Amino acid sequence: MGGDSRIAGRTALVTGAGNGLGRAIALQFAARGARVVLTGRTPGKLELVARECGAGSRVATVDTADEASIAALAADLDDEEVSILVNNAGIAGPVAPLTAVSAQDWDEVFAVNVRGVFLMCRAFLPPMVRRGSGDVINVASVSGKRPLSGRTPYTASKLAVIGLTTTLAHEVGPAGVSVNTLSPGPVEGPRMHRNFTLEAERTGRTYAEAEHEYVSRAALHRMVTEEEVGLAAVAMLDMPGLCGADIDLSAGMVAR
Repeated sequence: MGGDSRIAGRTALVTGAGNGLGRAIALQFAARGARVVLTGRTPGKLELVARECGAGSRVATVDTADEASIAALAADLDDEEVSILVNNAGIAGPVAPLTAVSAQDWDEVFAVNVRGVFLMCRAFLPPMVRRGSGDVINVASVSGKRPLSGRTPYTASKLAVIGLTTTLAHEVGPAGVSVNTLSPGPVEGPRMHRNFTLEAERTGRTYAEAEHEYVSRAALHRMVTEEEVGLAAVAMLDMPGLCGADIDLSAGMVAR
């Protein structure tokens, strides 16, 4: 699979690459011949993914919510021609009614999920614009486009990412840089297990009832997998006319 012309030979920077969706996306890019720069806050996890990606991958620690940390990352990667940027780092935030959400929790979600995307784009877009080419994928969520009780910080932050993306696409598109969002639905894994557990506790239902209530909204009556999200990111780069788009990958979950 290393011969894909839109990916092979390019350097892809993936945030939140130590596990979950970031890991899945990094693995798919590496399988198609990209040099992957894996970033996150936990070096040990990143090193494990780097071994999976194989020779040529690179690890760099960063706190995407911190301006100085991103400036240091950009300086450290000055020798790299990053032409693919995947802003995947994010946190789920609290599960509680809005009136029970603290300002600190709200700010933390927006710092990671929105401020981090802004800071990473601001740091790594200028060289792409100068070169006249590049691709940015910002990972949002279908939960930013439909009601999700008890999750106002998360849903508001993901809708903010979509708004950032559509406007940014018009700012840098004329220079040949494509910016899009990928909005997964519920993804099988530890995060959804945590969410279903908390939702069951909050509502007094069983875990199975909380899971069914959520998953039954999807046409396929299932969650998507991490691998499917990685494959979707690859597919987006194989569509060179895609710009300013928001791609739902939700097994048919109604987003609006």
